[in-house]
Amino acid sequence: MIKRIIFTFILIISGILLSNTLNAQEQMMPKTALIIIDIQDFYFPGGMLPLNEPEEAALKAQKTLDAFREKDLTVIHVKHNATSGAEIHALVKPDDGEKIITKDKANAFVGTDLLDYLQENKIEHLVLCGMQTHMCLEAATRAASDYGFNCTVIEDACTTRDLKFGDEIIKAKDVHYSTLSTLNGTYATIKTTKQFLDELKNK
Repeated sequence: MIKRIIFTFILIISGILLSNTLNAQEQMMPKTALIIIDIQDFYFPGGMLPLNEPEEAALKAQKTLDAFREKDLTVIHVKHNATSGAEIHALVKPDDGEKIITKDKANAFVGTDLLDYLQENKIEHLVLCGMQTHMCLEAATRAASDYGFNCTVIEDACTTRDLKFGDEIIKAKDVHYSTLSTLNGTYATIKTTKQFLDELKNK
């Protein structure tokens, strides 16, 4: 009889601990959101502004997106208004129910309901990726940090293009890494897709 009581007590305590653990995870995980910025058709070969290796970046973004969906975390798609090629690329096509933000400025917070949406959903940590690294990705990351969000940028799920200043051509990879270096530590933590997904598996 005593053994049965002890066993029942252990089961009850184990159930409470498990429930508390699951509740803690549920409370923690929804506070993180993925923002995929401007991975749109016009940035791919044949579009009006093709970037450097956009397919590779989009595939990494797709892996991150899949991981967020598996854990039922918040996903936000951002797209820039354009007259041609404005559709979100098929590799990261939104699912039903996922939030889509349409913008006219580089900064995804300007003229949109992005900030309200994040606050309403009690989001604290943002994971960002997309196109172009030095423009819309950077603008959103800086703004998000200024608004008090903890930001992580998935560096290999972003890309950009060659730039010209006067007679100087700045190669896309230099633009990309220069931007990441200015964001790193001040506005965001920079991680590869693998680094981030390995950490996410353990949460």
